[in-house]
Amino acid sequence: MKRLLGALLVLLLLAAAGAGAAAWWLHRPLPLATPTVELSIEAGTTPREIANGWVEAGVMTSPFLLYEWFRWSGQARRIRAGSYAIETGATPRQLLQRMVQGDELLESVRLIEGWTLRQWRAALAKAPHLKPTTAQMTDAELMAALDRAGESAEGRFFPDTYVYSRGVSDLMVLRRALRAMDIRLVSAWAERDGNTPLKSMEEALILASIVEKETGIAADRGKVAGVFVNRLRIGMPLQTDPTVIYGLGEAFDGNLRKRDLIADTPYNTYTRGGLPPTPIAMPGLASLRAAVRPEATRALYFVARGDGSSVFSDNLADHNRAVNQYQRGGR
Repeated sequence: MKRLLGALLVLLLLAAAGAGAAAWWLHRPLPLATPTVELSIEAGTTPREIANGWVEAGVMTSPFLLYEWFRWSGQARRIRAGSYAIETGATPRQLLQRMVQGDELLESVRLIEGWTLRQWRAALAKAPHLKPTTAQMTDAELMAALDRAGESAEGRFFPDTYVYSRGVSDLMVLRRALRAMDIRLVSAWAERDGNTPLKSMEEALILASIVEKETGIAADRGKVAGVFVNRLRIGMPLQTDPTVIYGLGEAFDGNLRKRDLIADTPYNTYTRGGLPPTPIAMPGLASLRAAVRPEATRALYFVARGDGSSVFSDNLADHNRAVNQYQRGGR
């Protein structure tokens, strides 16, 4: 009650003193409990709740007085949701201006091309000031929360750097990444080669994920895609290690063994023809484009040189010679 009476008294004094006194208070630094005070404002929070929130966070003034300033300014309803910070020396006018202009405290998380969803979720869990809403969800539950129930989560999110306000949900970041992939996949599919053996955007996304994992240097990406498209055309197994590794999941210890290559699973492209059932990673834009418009080539094989680049061969004899040179030391 004393605090409320004190605030009312200040208001009365300001009103009595006129515009000069009001201007003095508005330009007077707010006392803070710490050098920096932060507050996250959710959508729908009332101006009174915002004023209370700042005081609870460490702005040492009357919440009633702060609220009355918001209301008197005529801009209370223009305050934007977001995460904000004020430092020592900030005035009531500057505080309100920051919230009205949306001058937020932002963070960012970088989600990398070629990462699996498991790696993405681990990165989001470590991202600063990001609310872990999805931490306990299965992949299926995650897709349901994103209104895409029944779809595979792998490969559905576009790799990029995402900037977000402090305190927002990781689901919001994933929703943005999902929309970004939708847009780029539709655009890439619209530009597809008319002779592509791919039958749908889903198949394009799967192939793009394989191209992403198999490309050592950007210059080889189109030709890597061309090799896999050539194999699909003639019904030749894709025979790509990254799909096998993906199928092993957490059982993969970094060493792909012969027994892994002959064990039949939905992701073993040595034992099964065609594409695997889902993407195996998150492809970037360049891999999406390469999958639908691969480089024209007669190559059916490629092998890594060891420097990131690959040697491409049109026939098995040439390929075996390249394998002997670059993988077996010329033996």
